[in-house]
Amino acid sequence: MVECGGLENRCTARYRGFESLLLCILNSKLRSDFFKNVYDVVRLIPPGKVTSYGAIARYLGTSKSARVVGWAMNNSHHDQSIPAHRVVNRNGLLTGKHHFHGEETMENLLKEEGILVKKDRIDNFKEVFWDPLNELEL
Repeated sequence: MVECGGLENRCTARYRGFESLLLCILNSKLRSDFFKNVYDVVRLIPPGKVTSYGAIARYLGTSKSARVVGWAMNNSHHDQSIPAHRVVNRNGLLTGKHHFHGEETMENLLKEEGILVKKDRIDNFKEVFWDPLNELEL
């Protein structure tokens, strides 16, 4: 276990190495800026489309931070303006579904937008995939 930061930025990391450093950084100003940038991108995903944690990370210029994008999404459920249900893993798997209020909430929200979901995976993933690198200006 690693402890870092001052009184206002204290964090306890249960991972070793690089992940500990990332967790500590997440409790700093960088966290709020990075998370805000993630949320800004997610708000631009059109209804009926999905993207992946990695695609958002690549768009933000931090291609190896897909996991941190996931942490941002897990932290986003307090803000109804962030369509977190539109962010899935690189294979179209609904890996974030456990962070919604109900076990079926993420799937139901996607189905309401016309996205086909079977066994917690988006069936027509290639057709509904929205890549911010291609869709947004840098």
